[in-house]
Amino acid sequence: MDDRQLIRYSRHILLPQIDLAGQEKLLAGHVLLIGAGGLGSPASLYLASAGVGRLTVCDGDVVDLTNLQRQIVHREATVGVNKAESARRALAEINPDCRVTPVEHRVGPAELADLVAAADVVVDACDNFATRHAVNRACVAARKPLVSGAAIRFAGQIAVFDLRRDDAPCYHCLFPDTSADDGERCATMGVFAPLTGMVGAIQAGEAIRLLAGLDSPLAGQLVLFDAMAMEWQRMKVPRDPGCPVCGGRGT
Repeated sequence: MDDRQLIRYSRHILLPQIDLAGQEKLLAGHVLLIGAGGLGSPASLYLASAGVGRLTVCDGDVVDLTNLQRQIVHREATVGVNKAESARRALAEINPDCRVTPVEHRVGPAELADLVAAADVVVDACDNFATRHAVNRACVAARKPLVSGAAIRFAGQIAVFDLRRDDAPCYHCLFPDTSADDGERCATMGVFAPLTGMVGAIQAGEAIRLLAGLDSPLAGQLVLFDAMAMEWQRMKVPRDPGCPVCGGRGT
């Protein structure tokens, strides 16, 4: 870490839980971010500004004018530009220490497996169950920690699945794959703009915590947030021993 970086990240280094060693782990870390929309936007901003060394951003969609209400990494100047590329441009202006690799297409199972295997932490900020389950399967196979988030209307949720641990549940344990997407999208159901920022920021925080070598207090937990009532709920997610995705892992 050079003198400029010591100054830039000094507020992290002052925290005894992170310190110099933790910040160096962030600079050496690699996060795979699935989705550069409502959740991926704030998550990417905090991951890059905090000094995560490598960030791979996957999104096959392009920026639309309606996205700008909540997808804060994008600008009017990038309407029509692929979201992963739009995010790369914005993050490059925030922190050149963060090497951002945009993946500007929908990835298949083989490519997803390679991307997950190359990352230290995976942040799932997508908006559909099919992708969430595909990401979960890849994380289980590669034993990579997964930080999952969702937001619709005024309801948000965050869960951390530390799949490095034999006793950890996976996303499928919480939401079994019925191969039927419920079709709830922001485009048809609406979403409260600050809610996506709150959920995405927590996802970034948990990813940073894991990269720095700290345990996540949300591992094996589901956090629910009602932004209308301003109420939080937190519950334990048990591992399903018969889960077809993670049931054969460990003991």
